[in-house]
Amino acid sequence: MVEQHPVVPEIPPALADVWMLVRHRPCALRRSTRELAAALAAAHGPRFALWHTDELLFGVRGGRLTLRTLGGVELPAPRVVCVRQVPGPMRDDREITLLRHLARMGSTLVNPLDAQLASRNKIWQSQELALAGLPVPDTLSYATAPLEGVVRSPGLDTPCVVKSVSGTKGGQVFLVRDPRLLREVAGSLTRETPFLFQEHVAPSHGRTLRVLVVDGEPVGAVLHTAPDGALAANIARGGSATPCPGRHPRAEELAVRAAHALGLDIAGVDLLFTSRDTYTICEVNAVPGWRPELTAVVPAITACVARRLAGHDRTGPDGTPGARKTT
Repeated sequence: MVEQHPVVPEIPPALADVWMLVRHRPCALRRSTRELAAALAAAHGPRFALWHTDELLFGVRGGRLTLRTLGGVELPAPRVVCVRQVPGPMRDDREITLLRHLARMGSTLVNPLDAQLASRNKIWQSQELALAGLPVPDTLSYATAPLEGVVRSPGLDTPCVVKSVSGTKGGQVFLVRDPRLLREVAGSLTRETPFLFQEHVAPSHGRTLRVLVVDGEPVGAVLHTAPDGALAANIARGGSATPCPGRHPRAEELAVRAAHALGLDIAGVDLLFTSRDTYTICEVNAVPGWRPELTAVVPAITACVARRLAGHDRTGPDGTPGARKTT
């Protein structure tokens, strides 16, 4: 698949105060990412730049943190970085290190690094959400225990939903209905990352409600429905999507609380129905996509970035005076 780029001005990189940071090439940019990049380019003109993670070098030289392109052009840290990398596949010694370097050089990250870290692992999410008193399905996972032993442990009830702790787009998610099948399937699962075993929320089988939250406000909602009685309702798995902003106010309130618990400026909160008007949190996405019909999302994110830019100019990312002045 050929990667498509948004229209972004050709500018000297040192002038860019606002960055969008996306995955390494040749990964294709999602439509929602291209749409947001075009909006940020329109809002900030020559002070916006889009970078892929494989275009940047960083380190220490002469006792100071440095940042430059592969071609050797020195870059000052941007004031604001809109992060559009999916946290789940991020590596501590790769993408996370780059984000940490940018933050330590003074950039304000949207979303912040701690929030990115909390969102990269579905168990980490559940830990934070449960500690905040928010509803999550009963979940079991493991560290280094052998998977064959985990699936035979007492108290692991079926039916249950099995997921990779770092899976995306509904991949590596399936429903296991009885203990025998669970033991049989354990031998065929990959071992690169752990799995979690989660309560099957039967009233929501094949249905999830995604709420988009930006700066503590719900700005979009969509009902995903799986095809032919399947479990996962993700669009990538053949699901359908029906925009429904404002139709589930209790769900939107819960989504705002979930984004706050994880420290996310921008979040896509996937909710499961436990009844007609009660919900539990399936997972929270730090780099959500959205349907073209949800026209309030891009203006909300653009405004969020503008607020972070104004805040950075007033105080700096650590809350102290003396941020880099606008040239």
